[in-house]
Amino acid sequence: MTIEEHAFKIKTGNFHVLQLHIYTDDLDEIKSQLALRLSQTPDFFTNTPMVLDFSAIAENNAEIDLAELTSFMQEHGMRAAGFVGGSAALRAAGEQTGLVQFSDGVTKGASRRATDQPFSVTGRHETMLQEQLPGMAEINPAETADHAAELLQSAPQVKTVARPTRVIDKPVRTGQRIYAEGGNLVVLAVVNAGAELIADGDIHVYAPMRGRAIAGAQGNEAARIFVQGMEAELLSIAGCFKVFEDGVPENVRGKPAQVHLEGSRLFIEPLHF
Repeated sequence: MTIEEHAFKIKTGNFHVLQLHIYTDDLDEIKSQLALRLSQTPDFFTNTPMVLDFSAIAENNAEIDLAELTSFMQEHGMRAAGFVGGSAALRAAGEQTGLVQFSDGVTKGASRRATDQPFSVTGRHETMLQEQLPGMAEINPAETADHAAELLQSAPQVKTVARPTRVIDKPVRTGQRIYAEGGNLVVLAVVNAGAELIADGDIHVYAPMRGRAIAGAQGNEAARIFVQGMEAELLSIAGCFKVFEDGVPENVRGKPAQVHLEGSRLFIEPLHF
């Protein structure tokens, strides 16, 4: 290697990281509900980095055995990458555990949804707990309408960059993940079980769809999923998702179908040509 050749570079990056919002210091309750949540979608969070958000329990001087929590998460495939918020004791415990302390600005989504559940994975979900896909923001119902209007007026205006449709003409293998950032995704070949399609816009699969399809990943509730042969493991639009452990409904199984969102419910309907 010559002196002109670089062995490495340090650059800024833009990564989407899921946040695990903690609402209780009862570790047994957290582990119990987390195990239940993960059993509903096996392998969905495998090797997924998570930022633990302790903002909701920051004021009650809560203490949690973070070594035990992060070990439990790792046993179930999740990896704690860092933390945000929390009491002084929790922040100290996080540093001792080797977790990185993030700021609210870095993790994005510091506002929290009011909930009676002890903890959640950020976002919307049809079951007890919830998962956030990249870019989804939450609304704090405790904020007044006037305050919300002030926040909107003071927020920087971000121009969304539209990108061309991404077209995939080869089979999507098990374990493969394809993301169409800022646009639609069109797949012209089979999507095998264990594969994952993600798009900020719509997803079209003109072949059997046996994996996971996640449309409207940045929160676009108008996004849709169109499939020629519906055999999916999981379908999601703007963070609201359904898991099919026992197969998709009979009326659309193996048939052309479309998926759209109405409120907080996903609808899967046959496509008639």
